[in-house]
Amino acid sequence: MTQHPRIVLLHATTVAIDPIQSAFRSLWPEPELVNLLDDALTPDRARDAELTEALIARFVSLGRYALSIGADAILVTCSAFGPAIEQMAREFPVPVLKPNEAMFEAALEIGPKVGMVATFAPSIITMEAEFAEYAASIGGDATLTTILVEDAMTALRAGDTEAHNARIAARIGELDGRDAIMLAHFSTSRAQEAAQAKTAVPVLSAPSAAVARLRTLIER
Repeated sequence: MTQHPRIVLLHATTVAIDPIQSAFRSLWPEPELVNLLDDALTPDRARDAELTEALIARFVSLGRYALSIGADAILVTCSAFGPAIEQMAREFPVPVLKPNEAMFEAALEIGPKVGMVATFAPSIITMEAEFAEYAASIGGDATLTTILVEDAMTALRAGDTEAHNARIAARIGELDGRDAIMLAHFSTSRAQEAAQAKTAVPVLSAPSAAVARLRTLIER
């Protein structure tokens, strides 16, 4: 392993880039970060109820490109492409990390009753399935309650971060009584402070947890 590993960040939307870059700057600034973006993936994913084989193949091809440019690890920042990420993890000789698996672990360390705030509807099915799979792998009777705040994503894509954060914060009380609340996407991490101000339940975001997990994988 080189002293400064090359980590490819695989994005399906531009709004995920700043949060993960910020997390790396704060927690692990040494790696060489490469941003690989196909911002047509998100609208194309939204058109279909299921993740199609064509989209899986397209996503995996981006991962193969990341390997071709010398990636020491790949971190996917979009939560709507779980099966494609799993295929890369099986086939690739470097660590491939889903965006939310480290956050799942952190939430279940707090308690079994978990809430989740999503802003992109097509991601919910895959994220809930991944959460259930992870929870089953560690035992116990975890439950997940998800709310969708779709108008928050609309605001963020229009460049209104303040409205995005406020809309999430306004709904966070619906998840009171859970042990932990997860902000489903890298893009929603912007709302962590505003959301936490509205609830006593710990509010978790994905980027910081993902950076910490990836550092462990690379440096072990």
